[in-house]
Amino acid sequence: MLVHGVAWDSPASPVLRLRAPGESTDIALAQGSTLGLRVLPGLWCLGHTKVHGPRDRTHVDCGNGSPAERGTQCGACFARDDSRLMHDFHRGGSVPAGLRAYLMQPHWLYVATFANGTTKVGTASAPRKWNRLAEQGAVHASYVAQADDGRTVRVLEDLVTSELGLVQQVRSAAKVASLVQPRAAVELAAINRSHAAKVRRLLGGLAMTGFGVVDEEWDRPGLANDLCSVGSSPDVRHAYPVEFDGGGHGLRVRSLSGAIALATLPDAAGGEVDGSFIVDLGSLKGRRVEPGHHVTELPALQDALF
Repeated sequence: MLVHGVAWDSPASPVLRLRAPGESTDIALAQGSTLGLRVLPGLWCLGHTKVHGPRDRTHVDCGNGSPAERGTQCGACFARDDSRLMHDFHRGGSVPAGLRAYLMQPHWLYVATFANGTTKVGTASAPRKWNRLAEQGAVHASYVAQADDGRTVRVLEDLVTSELGLVQQVRSAAKVASLVQPRAAVELAAINRSHAAKVRRLLGGLAMTGFGVVDEEWDRPGLANDLCSVGSSPDVRHAYPVEFDGGGHGLRVRSLSGAIALATLPDAAGGEVDGSFIVDLGSLKGRRVEPGHHVTELPALQDALF
């Protein structure tokens, strides 16, 4: 089956989403759940999305089962994907009617802070106000404005970047590295609130209409708390030492933030490898896998790493 990534449909039920032609399977990633996979070589196209309205979209599988060429899509699926067009909508780009209906619904502007203190500005549609930040793996986040539509919110996002220097993207690799040794929770909360206050002051001085400044903090899922907090576990954390480009992998989830897990590794004898590991499940996206009872095939010199 083809991995489509980690989905947070609700605070209590994140899943690893798998698809095969005509079939969809979700593997629960709750605390204490075990995930076993054999990863097949290659990186494959995930297909494309057609947007029909504010809450209505269709996923279309790649008709040719092609290798991925642009991110997790082949060239043909990338060209057919509606969602790629939304990023230029506020600059006058044309979009299909369904995507326009999606973009013209209310949107939220947020400020999100990650485990090393890096802070970004971003947007979320009204139906995905909470989910968007859960999937991004924010440690702390604040909503700073509610806009009438997606065009207005993206104008505000660009303004915050140009005036205050907040980035609009944080690389997955940086999120993973930061969670090996996260900064103190109180420090990250202060960083986020400071940036959010600056954004609110900027927006409050605009003559522009179509939005309102808000002061609201995002509610982080409880499943993420152990991973995001310093001193939440007595053992040392290590970056997961194996790439998801082949072989067997097995882990037991202790905590999950976005697509990044704090996990222990079961061994073949029924015990566990010493220590806890920071595992980027997002790097499984676009991989073909066979779920089952598998353990991580650790490098022969693994002991020397510790």
